[in-house]
Amino acid sequence: MARKILIMGLPGAGKTTLALALAPRLNAVHFNADDVRANVNKDLGFSEADRIEQARRMGWLCDQVVKTGCFAVADFICPTPMTRAAFLEGGEAMIVWVDRIKRSAYDDTNRLFTPPAHYDLRVPPGESPEYWAEQVALKVRPVFDPKQPTALFIGRFQPFHAGHKSLIEKGLQRVGQACIAVRDTAGTDAKNPFPFEYVRARIEHGLRAYEGRFVVVALPNISHVFYGRDVGYAVERIELDRQTEAVSATAVRRALLGTGG
Repeated sequence: MARKILIMGLPGAGKTTLALALAPRLNAVHFNADDVRANVNKDLGFSEADRIEQARRMGWLCDQVVKTGCFAVADFICPTPMTRAAFLEGGEAMIVWVDRIKRSAYDDTNRLFTPPAHYDLRVPPGESPEYWAEQVALKVRPVFDPKQPTALFIGRFQPFHAGHKSLIEKGLQRVGQACIAVRDTAGTDAKNPFPFEYVRARIEHGLRAYEGRFVVVALPNISHVFYGRDVGYAVERIELDRQTEAVSATAVRRALLGTGG
């Protein structure tokens, strides 16, 4: 699910209230249209063309935040298909339609507003902003479910690098979620300099786009994996492209530790 979130709807529907409840939940940057108009887009009015340009700029601001790996929440009317298309120019978004009122205090906006044909979540009357903030958060930041089918990856990850990331992404595509089991080999030799907490931090940062779909656990220094018949596990090798498989943990270690690492 996208980290760019549009909370849209008629004036007075409760968009900003929901955004203010949601942003801290996701540690997100919140862009309110009135604030952006007052401080950045002073050149724009409320004509249809200016509304489209306002939406494009709001989308661009969100896209810059998302590029850093963070969440961005935009709350504004976004009243027409063209404004929504402008907001989405730079990347996909989760669209939350706050549909709690049928008319606003602004007749011109009421005439212009077209309910969205496509949205990810509709917020009807009833329930609190905190309730709906939690529903949005669960969609964009799911909670790992240990009872769901899970891919297991066992490794030293000394350190976690692009090849590991590609491998786990393949597993996530196939199974849906993953358990990344880190062998406790820290300090056993020069090839294993990093402690578990360091390795876990790199894994969690590298896979932050998949938050809620993986868990990192510590293992003893597993050297052999045995299984009996009919265990119910599918054991297979995931083939990656040559360039990815050629990524060297030794080279990455040297870059992190210095030439002597």
